[in-house]
Amino acid sequence: MKELTKAEDQIMQILWSLEKGFVKDIVEQIPEPKPAYNTVSTIVRILEKKGFIGFKAYGKTHEYFPLVSREKYTRFYLNNMVKGYFNGSVKNLVSFFAKENKLDVQDIDMLVKQLEELKSKKS
Repeated sequence: MKELTKAEDQIMQILWSLEKGFVKDIVEQIPEPKPAYNTVSTIVRILEKKGFIGFKAYGKTHEYFPLVSREKYTRFYLNNMVKGYFNGSVKNLVSFFAKENKLDVQDIDMLVKQLEELKSKKS
């Protein structure tokens, strides 16, 4: 799997929400200023070639749907981010967000509790 560009990600977010749709449906969901129909159509075809979306043909018209789930892509993306920016360490990631977002003691306690619950489920 490859990382999505910003434009590809925007289209995938829309398709994940819609579950299926035609290019016109995707264009309708994009906020102003809307790109040209042909631009969206080109991005959709790129996503199809990359294996992210499939389609059902109705004559010359195609209805598109995701082949990769939002959860699967999120897992892939976050794993790459942790490897690339945090030396593969989730601990470093959590520490970074705790410092940057100035988490209070309650937030940290809640994180610890959630991590302990995950640990007990794995045991």
